[in-house]
Amino acid sequence: MTGKVAVFAFNGEEMCFIHALMNALDMKEKGYDVKLIIEGSATRLIKEAEAGKKPFTNLYTRAKKAGLIDCVCRACSAKMESLESAKQQELPLCDEMSGHPSMARYMDDGYEIIVV
Repeated sequence: MTGKVAVFAFNGEEMCFIHALMNALDMKEKGYDVKLIIEGSATRLIKEAEAGKKPFTNLYTRAKKAGLIDCVCRACSAKMESLESAKQQELPLCDEMSGHPSMARYMDDGYEIIVV
């Protein structure tokens, strides 16, 4: 049986984001049903990744092409000034919990939650 994992990337520190991306890609390659949710200060990094000048741009692009980005927090991306970038990248936005993605939704669907 394949495991179901929802990786919530909250931390906007680049090394934490890189590890969230690497682990999501690794789990996908190993057959896990993995979803990446970009929350908190990490939402600013989607704009920076799109600019193509960050060390994590290649990992981000791979995760995006693999369909791993399940959700970007609408409220946090607005606060971090990356909402328009998320829209331009056609990333799914979530806001079902007072503007933020709900962990309970993923848990109800059988996903184990990992917070980075």
